[in-house]
Amino acid sequence: MPENIELDAVDWEILRCLQSFGRMTNRDLAARAGVAASTCQMRVRRLTEAGVITGYHADLDWSLLGSPVQAFLAVQVRPHRRPVVDAFVRHLREVPEVLRFYHLTGPDDFLVHVAVADVESLQALVLDQVTARAEVAHVRTNLVFERWTGPGLDPAGQRHGSR
Repeated sequence: MPENIELDAVDWEILRCLQSFGRMTNRDLAARAGVAASTCQMRVRRLTEAGVITGYHADLDWSLLGSPVQAFLAVQVRPHRRPVVDAFVRHLREVPEVLRFYHLTGPDDFLVHVAVADVESLQALVLDQVTARAEVAHVRTNLVFERWTGPGLDPAGQRHGSR
């Protein structure tokens, strides 16, 4: 991927639209971006080949899938060295309740987003899958009351609705 890919207002509009609805037809996407369908398809292909668009996904309602309780686990591992971090990452990738996780700087080493059936399942997850690991020094659990989605990427100099 190029270090700095040149994007114009049309590219940014395509990216904004795809963030909001990744299954938008090329024809609708082209209309929103103000270009011909063939031009839009070429631009999406270029953005994908450059690595700007990395994939598409479905945003799921976990409560309808039997996992209405979500939480963030702030985890500290010790020692904070590559072999320990790599082993913990491998472990988290195998835990089905883990939706997404991040390796951080600051007082916490990982932020882990989980979805479970109930508070008892959350407790079991924390005790059996996280704190049971020798490298885990501390876990702080934060329940999610409600979730919102932001407007998506709004890069410097590019404002929503501007061209």
